[in-house]
Amino acid sequence: MAQPDEPHPPVVPSCPLPSKTCDVVPTERPRSCCGMALAGLRTAKYHLPEWHRRNAGVCFEAYTTGEQAERGRGEAKHLMKHAAASAQRAQGYSKATLGQRLQDLQFWRVELQKEIMELDAETNLLVAQKLRLERALDATEVPYSVVIDNLECRERRQPPDLVIDEVEKQLMKEADLIRDIRDLLKRTIIQAATQIRSNRIQKENCELDWSDKVETYNIDDKCIGYCSDSTDVQSHPSSVKFEENASTPKTWAQFSHDNISRAEQEKLASVQLRSLINNIIHDASEDLRMQRAAVSEAFDSHCRELDGAKLRLESHLQQILKDIGDEEANIENLKKAIRDKESFLKVAQTRLYDRSCRPNVELCRDEPQFRLVNEVEGLTVFLEALKRKLMESEQNLKNLEETRMKLEKEIAVKANSIFIDRQKCMGYRVRYPVDLEVASYQQ
Repeated sequence: MAQPDEPHPPVVPSCPLPSKTCDVVPTERPRSCCGMALAGLRTAKYHLPEWHRRNAGVCFEAYTTGEQAERGRGEAKHLMKHAAASAQRAQGYSKATLGQRLQDLQFWRVELQKEIMELDAETNLLVAQKLRLERALDATEVPYSVVIDNLECRERRQPPDLVIDEVEKQLMKEADLIRDIRDLLKRTIIQAATQIRSNRIQKENCELDWSDKVETYNIDDKCIGYCSDSTDVQSHPSSVKFEENASTPKTWAQFSHDNISRAEQEKLASVQLRSLINNIIHDASEDLRMQRAAVSEAFDSHCRELDGAKLRLESHLQQILKDIGDEEANIENLKKAIRDKESFLKVAQTRLYDRSCRPNVELCRDEPQFRLVNEVEGLTVFLEALKRKLMESEQNLKNLEETRMKLEKEIAVKANSIFIDRQKCMGYRVRYPVDLEVASYQQ
């Protein structure tokens, strides 16, 4: 609000008093010699009309001067009254503007203080979220070590069980998932630290602005208490000037408005980041839980598969052992049969040999001779067949023994694989954290 112009006191122009000229009226009397004698005395004196005119002039001048002085006193009194009223109005207007300024300062001071408290509370919440991220990051160390240990343990499986099976794929997928989660948590921790630093910088800016507002409020509150009767007022002629770096009311209000606006932006960014952190921890926990369940299911399925394979191998081994026993008995029977047939063959050959010693015509190819020859030939055929069968049985026994060794080796491999998967891997996975989201709240 512009201050009205103060009225100026009226100025009365000065004018010189009118000058009076006294004319000497010449006498009409005849001159005489006596007149000539008194001429020297008469020239140094005024005439009576001159004296009256002179007195009248002095009186008029006295009257005019008195009237002018009285008019000056009236004007001075009016000026003093007007100056006093104007000074009172000006002081009242200044006090009113200072009061309005105090209201403005109080408004911005309250707004800044509110923004500082809200930003400080939001920063504390973000610090808590950052701590959750750090705890969640620490909680991923155990699952990662468990996965790496499982992979290393399964490297000790023996061929042919050293295969890239579904368990291997799920473990590799779990390891990649944990690495991705750890990288994401680390990046989010850096982002949270940056946002916390921005919040604190903007809070410091608002605090500086608030501090300036408080100091200015105290100064203006002190100024509004000054009056003409105050004993602590002094003359400061050099203070009636505007500093070159002084702000305008518009820029002054805009400065605080910008500080609050930037604080609101940082607060909004902090709220959004906290929500993002919640989602990240929740999603990471769900992903780990689902992947852990997938790995456990793969382990269970593979262990059941190994158990089934081991049972089948043991069943085959029992059958092979029975076959080996039967084959060994068969070989013994064949050997006994060969020995028996050899005895019969020896008898028939001995008979033929002895009958070949018959003398002269007695050496006859009679019926017994033919029967003995047929017997020898038949026994020879049977012996060769028995020996071939014996060789086949011995080869079968050898094959059965090799199969038994293979089965025993396979059973041992399966037992080793079952021990690694069930005892070492699944037993170690008991240390797996229950939930990453829960772990982020634990001390």
